[in-house]
Amino acid sequence: MGRGIRGGLLALTPLLWAGLTAGAAQAHGIESRLSPLRGLSDQLVLQSQFSNGEPTRDAVVRLVPPQGEPLELGRTDQHGQLSFALPKGANGSWELQVDGGPGHRDYLEMPLRRGQAQLDQVSEQPQPVHAGSWLMGLSGLGAAAMLLGLQRIRRPH
Repeated sequence: MGRGIRGGLLALTPLLWAGLTAGAAQAHGIESRLSPLRGLSDQLVLQSQFSNGEPTRDAVVRLVPPQGEPLELGRTDQHGQLSFALPKGANGSWELQVDGGPGHRDYLEMPLRRGQAQLDQVSEQPQPVHAGSWLMGLSGLGAAAMLLGLQRIRRPH
């Protein structure tokens, strides 16, 4: 293998590595749960953490009503917690979104009846699939193949 090809492949190594490992960096999801705040019947506490047990700090938390615009509730604290009150008299299936950044989100479906969460019926929704890591990896492989092709064209026969 010629020097140009080796040098080109070495230059592409970080890009290939980033593309192939991006999925691993995003593989740990967020796990969230709700519980009533002790002493106050209309308040809930959200506890959110990554699958490795680390608290989800400073995550944006939104409450989405059925067919409505998201309401930003605040951000989780250093322990991954946020306490909040639900809208009085709210009914229907609401969604609670915990946004810890790209690839780090959790979605809870929360039925409400007269402003009270039906905590025994809260369920996690599947997280959307992110294609970014696959695209980056394929782009890196494509760039390596193109570089190899260019090196072969430049070689005198």
